Amino acid sequence: MQVEIDSGSGFCFGVTTAIQKAEEELSSGKTLYCLGDIVHNGMECERLRRMGLITLNHEEMNQLHNVTMLLRAHGEPPETYKKAEQNHIEIVDATCPVVLQLQRRIRRQFEANPDAQIVIFGKNGHAEVMGLIGQTNNKAIVVEHVEELDKLDFSKDIYLYSQTTKSLDEFHSIIEYIKTHISENAEFRSFDTICRQVANRMPNIAEFASKHDIILFVSGRKSSNGKVLFNECRSVNARSYQIEGPDEISPAWLERAHSVGICGATSTPKWLMEECRDKILTQIILK
Repeated sequence: MQVEIDSGSGFCFGVTTAIQKAEEELSSGKTLYCLGDIVHNGMECERLRRMGLITLNHEEMNQLHNVTMLLRAHGEPPETYKKAEQNHIEIVDATCPVVLQLQRRIRRQFEANPDAQIVIFGKNGHAEVMGLIGQTNNKAIVVEHVEELDKLDFSKDIYLYSQTTKSLDEFHSIIEYIKTHISENAEFRSFDTICRQVANRMPNIAEFASKHDIILFVSGRKSSNGKVLFNECRSVNARSYQIEGPDEISPAWLERAHSVGICGATSTPKWLMEECRDKILTQIILK
């Protein structure tokens, strides 16, 4: 049986940088807190927890003083920085540069035209989206699907942005819908803010999935990017299975398979995909 790990899968630049910063701080012997899971992958979070990383939520952060805290790649709203300053919390800022640029663009747009509707195509409640909304004093409108666009006022100006990890196809569908409904007296502008490092994985992972009998997609189930990429795998290969780690691999999946492809999300570490490969090879040897 051939077992191949997708060379294009694994951490994106932003996640890699955040984890490197965490490891650097922890290796110096510092106590380091992280606001929210550093990455949407339970096994990687557990590895860093064993190194000493302490994950906390916003409520717990409010009680902290005089500590060091890492902000993950997803980014944070301005209120987080203000609270950190009040509580004398030293920030290690690992916000992804792509997200940071998007935050600045949205803030400039809001300051230039506070009465316009700033619309964010993204997942409600997602950490990155919360950081983006915060740039508009929480006035931005979040839409997850075309069906939700009826909440917009098409007689007023609309400026559309996207969460960096969303689907390009869905984004273009939203653009087309707004174009056909916007009033002649209102301005509509869209800004393609989807990360190309993530977007380019869609066609690549589809091609990878088509080359194998079985696809094991390794990803935390909380990962938005993971859901999008797994659905892409499944659309071209019905024998695609999402797993969080090697213990979830079912021997029944591997029956009559000549090749297995292992791939993952931007939040999936290479070492975890390698553990899944080793589990499969071990099962073959034991047979």
